[in-house]
Amino acid sequence: MLRVLLISIASFALSTAAAQSDSVLKRTVLKDRKAPRSNDHLLLQVGYTFWQGQPDSITTGGLPRSFNAYFMFDFPIKTAPKFSTAMGVGVGTDNIYFDEMSVDLSANGATLPFRNLRDTNRFQKYKLATTYLEAPLELRFTSNPDNDKKSIKAAIGIKGGILVNAHTKGKDLENRGGTQLNDTKIKEYNRRFFNRNRFAATARLGYGAFSLFGTYQLNTLFREGVAAPIRPVTVGLTISGL
Repeated sequence: MLRVLLISIASFALSTAAAQSDSVLKRTVLKDRKAPRSNDHLLLQVGYTFWQGQPDSITTGGLPRSFNAYFMFDFPIKTAPKFSTAMGVGVGTDNIYFDEMSVDLSANGATLPFRNLRDTNRFQKYKLATTYLEAPLELRFTSNPDNDKKSIKAAIGIKGGILVNAHTKGKDLENRGGTQLNDTKIKEYNRRFFNRNRFAATARLGYGAFSLFGTYQLNTLFREGVAAPIRPVTVGLTISGL
């Protein structure tokens, strides 16, 4: 009876020691395992947009702005872990505001009229909005791949887009003296005057989840001969993650 009791106690002690050893080993492995890099799969961008090549006859106003959202796939370069390539898909929007002017997208002629409305009724708020389905491509640098939140990041690239929407929007009709006549809202849709595709150079520089970005459209916004050779330029803030 005593022999059986001693054997039982010894077996229990051995199994307990083995379990504790296994637990310590698991904790050590988990502690030493490095957290995966986020790879910045999601990019959200808010920017200020202006037109390079805008003639003096076009008067913009307000706060012209852009908003972009992209989902990216990141591919680290095994031989250089601080570098990676990324490609994705998303949406880019631009909103350009005008001061005492209109853009006649419904015109039947070969050129796009920008009408000066300083001496007649006009909309207090008036903008031209475009929306593109875009595919960005980036070459990325991350100073600390193992700790994405404490890393200097830089990227250069290019993006191509397809125009899916172009419209003007006017709000609050007023007379030449600036007195509001009514709260009319009007929209006009027409893509005829625009280049259906756009190509832009891109760059980003920042730290952690925040970075500054810039884009320069390589081709013109409008088709050749329709309007001045305008190229949109945007600078702004990127929030990245996932």
